[in-house]
Amino acid sequence: MRILISNDDGYHAQGIQTLTEALSTIADVVVAAPDRNCSGASNSLTLENPLRVRELGLQRYAVQGTPTDSVHLALRQLLPWEPDFVITGINHGANLGDDVLYSGTVAAATEGFFLGAPAIAVSLCGHQHFETAAHVVKQFLAKNQRHAAPSHRLININVPDVPIDSLEGWKVTRLGARHHAEDVIKQSDPRGKPIYWIGAPGKTQDAGPGTDFHAIAGQYVSITPLQVDLTAHDTLGAFSQWLTE
Repeated sequence: MRILISNDDGYHAQGIQTLTEALSTIADVVVAAPDRNCSGASNSLTLENPLRVRELGLQRYAVQGTPTDSVHLALRQLLPWEPDFVITGINHGANLGDDVLYSGTVAAATEGFFLGAPAIAVSLCGHQHFETAAHVVKQFLAKNQRHAAPSHRLININVPDVPIDSLEGWKVTRLGARHHAEDVIKQSDPRGKPIYWIGAPGKTQDAGPGTDFHAIAGQYVSITPLQVDLTAHDTLGAFSQWLTE
């Protein structure tokens, strides 16, 4: 098996190091990840400046760019082969509900999907038990080898921050939703000029049974198949009628 690994927390983050170590025992792995933390970068590409790459070891690359840059560059320039999977993470923190729209982890996986590779984004809902998330990914890949996943989709996996033995199982989920984000925080810099910090994510709003939030709260692994077509298909007819009235 051949796997490209990336993330948004940066090449030296604990999550990607744990994932790389785990998957290197079962696959030929290439790592191409940002050289710094790019959390919240979403699907941004660097178009106005050249990208610089540092080769840190055999098939290990740190990219001076975004998570999407890293995957794009790897698939179109750096890799000696087409990957069987693009796997991004292990993210330091959850990517549940609305988070997927901002997540650099999900965006990097989306870029792999756009470029033709099955893609998985994996996040730990905390900052401690990265080995649990790595174990979950290995289990997912083993099951896929025995019996291929039912569709060529982008998969978003969230893992509770608990020891492996404390997992309750797996659930296939839909995205939940949050309330609006907390207020922006205004402060002053040392010169007395205003500076602003984006507020924390809002509390959960849609977190009932079937959602990714609900699965994580029950210490289940959440697996959410995603699609990238944002068209509101159910309103196409209504809008067409509105335009002709």
